[in-house]
Amino acid sequence: MVDRYCVTFFVGLACILRAFDASAGDAEPAYVSCVQQCKQTGCVKEVCLPQCNLSASNNPLDGELHKPEPVYFRWKQWDCQSECRYHCMLNREKLRAEYDLPPVKYHGKWPFTRVYGIQEPASVILSVLNLAMHFQGWLSFVILVYHKLPLRPLKNPYYDYTTLWNIYGLLALNSWFWSAVFHSRDVDLTEKLDYSSAIALLGYSLILAILRSFNVRVEAVRVMVAAPLLAFVTTHILYLNNYEMNYGWNMKVCVVMGVAQLLIWSVWAGITHHPSRWKLWFVVVGGGLAMLLEIYDFPPYEGYLDAHALWHATTIPLTYIWWSFIKDDAEFRTSKLLDKVK
Repeated sequence: MVDRYCVTFFVGLACILRAFDASAGDAEPAYVSCVQQCKQTGCVKEVCLPQCNLSASNNPLDGELHKPEPVYFRWKQWDCQSECRYHCMLNREKLRAEYDLPPVKYHGKWPFTRVYGIQEPASVILSVLNLAMHFQGWLSFVILVYHKLPLRPLKNPYYDYTTLWNIYGLLALNSWFWSAVFHSRDVDLTEKLDYSSAIALLGYSLILAILRSFNVRVEAVRVMVAAPLLAFVTTHILYLNNYEMNYGWNMKVCVVMGVAQLLIWSVWAGITHHPSRWKLWFVVVGGGLAMLLEIYDFPPYEGYLDAHALWHATTIPLTYIWWSFIKDDAEFRTSKLLDKVK
């Protein structure tokens, strides 16, 4: 009962803090008045928005200030409300800068400067680079185990964890793809897809950490270990998508799963005699330090580069080293199994 009370308390506290953080900019009376006036007139000072004019009359007004909106704006569904919020935010931040006041968040997000309709360009670029790095690592792993290392008589790899790492590679590609989409345009659908894919990858990574560190090779035991965690992760994703997007609870679930696998890998790296354990140590320590960027949040530099984008940047070299360790592990396990066969 005490544990349940503590969990409920901290989840509630996290949600309260998030609410205060999210309302710092959009609660300002000047910002609220600007958005309301923009919706009525379709203009923020000298900038007039075609989205508002189209939504009001379905016919764009004539004149230089009322050009049809670009295709990439229509594709990203920037409507009148989102455009009014964006331009009012820019005006408010410009005024705050004149008075040497620090930036504040609006609707839970820092004031980013859009590029061709992309909401967070730096995070999008870095997410795509992470996607490319995972693809390169996974492809080189597949080439290694199926074309460079010896195969069993039935053309199956000797490495016991080949299928598990293949699934991991696909989940990682899926996660970083939706990360790029979500940072490109934050709407309800892209948010759910980004969160769901990240949780699925995190949960599966925990399963993989347990199976590899404890050297679980029997299929029945693997199912017994994975089934409860898969059930929990699936239930958690369904809860977020169909019942309530509880950010505080989701953060605690992700932190627990992330810390758990970091501890498992670090303990295993400390007791194993794996020849590439230093790479594992590098990823564990580097990943732990990178998490500090998620805790130490700061506004985007020049409207583009914030703490979350820097976190995406740190994961690029870590991803390369991580897949290097996986390939080394495949070679190490294959050589050991071949020695036993001989």
